[in-house]
Amino acid sequence: MASFGKKLRECREAKGFSQQELAKKLGSAHTVIGRYERDEMTPSIEVAKKLAIILDTTVGYLLGEATNSDTFKDPAMLQRLNEINSLPEEDKHCIIYTIDSLLQNARTKKAFQQH
Repeated sequence: MASFGKKLRECREAKGFSQQELAKKLGSAHTVIGRYERDEMTPSIEVAKKLAIILDTTVGYLLGEATNSDTFKDPAMLQRLNEINSLPEEDKHCIIYTIDSLLQNARTKKAFQQH
């Protein structure tokens, strides 16, 4: 399971924030963000809530407790979906077709591995 610091950094980078930018939005020093990301310091529950709000995710995701229902709270996944959504329809269709093919392949492999 990924640490809080690793998840925090992943979310910050997915949003395109520097440590300084995130610290400013949080009302903290960038050195504190760095210490959180290196797991040298743990934020209070209130600070963790603020970070989750700023990063458009959940505290559960930051703590590594996200479930499948939290997939769309994953900033990296959201960023990818937003990028796909901004493409022309023809490109979106190609990407969806490719994803569907890969998913079908994965399901088929899984089914054969179970037998």
